[in-house]
Amino acid sequence: MNQNDKILPYTPVFIKLLKGPVEYVEKSAWEKLIVYKTELTRFVQQLGLQLVLDEQDGYAYLTHRVTEEDDEAAVSWIQRRPLTYDESVMLVLLREMMAEFEVGEVTARELIKKRREIKEYAELFFKENASRVKFTRELDRLIDKAEENGFLDKTEHNDIADEQKFRIKKIIKAKVDTEILDQFKQKLSEHAAQRIQHRQS
Repeated sequence: MNQNDKILPYTPVFIKLLKGPVEYVEKSAWEKLIVYKTELTRFVQQLGLQLVLDEQDGYAYLTHRVTEEDDEAAVSWIQRRPLTYDESVMLVLLREMMAEFEVGEVTARELIKKRREIKEYAELFFKENASRVKFTRELDRLIDKAEENGFLDKTEHNDIADEQKFRIKKIIKAKVDTEILDQFKQKLSEHAAQRIQHRQS
């Protein structure tokens, strides 16, 4: 094997990043990413990508580099997952839970919540259907969608669905920045206040 045929040592990490974010909990990939972050950054730049690395929160992901010369028809390396309005609201609510967690006096690094806790937190901000069963089923769907999109991670299996624990992944902070969070919080607070007033009337 000549020099040009050698596989780059960070190739496995690059492949994982193409599939989605890499977190510190993936110890082998994370350690290799930290070791080769400079080389990896230069490599992905040649492909029109940018490595976003947050060592403090422990996550990294790839995003497209946007330039004035960009062609809208250019090949996209990264899979994009459009969210519905309700899915976006659930994401913002999870981000708000993360914000509350981080300003509190906590010793744990990760935010762990049960499914029922997420539903109880979220239900004020969604329009309840005539059927309570359908309403809770929709909240479950939104939670499952957040997991599918990589923002929640099951920490252990539980036979009782509502007791299932999820880790709210810090990568959500990259998807919902503080400006978006503040805008949504204002709207959601107004909506929640209207719902409470409606229930009391």
